[in-house]
Amino acid sequence: MNKLKEKWGIKSNRHLALIFLVFSLTGSLSVYVKALIFNLIGVGIDTSLLFIIPLYIITIIPIYYALLLFVGTIFGQYRFFLAFEKKSLGRIFIRKKSI
Repeated sequence: MNKLKEKWGIKSNRHLALIFLVFSLTGSLSVYVKALIFNLIGVGIDTSLLFIIPLYIITIIPIYYALLLFVGTIFGQYRFFLAFEKKSLGRIFIRKKSI
């Protein structure tokens, strides 16, 4: 736990516990929202994976990050999760460096 606290720049166990709580709530909420969206669109068990996988990527990634900021804000951790998202999205959308 101490390595994680160092990596994230966290000083207290309370702050770490809040961050873990936000991650767990966001994960659960994103699964719930995914089910709502897929039901609204009409995606079911018989739907082709060639349709489901791109739809999942297109919808769930933005929803997860939006929920992460929303839930993080509710728990007073907006600054941490904003920095976390910038770093994570920077890894997903790698920018080419110009020479």
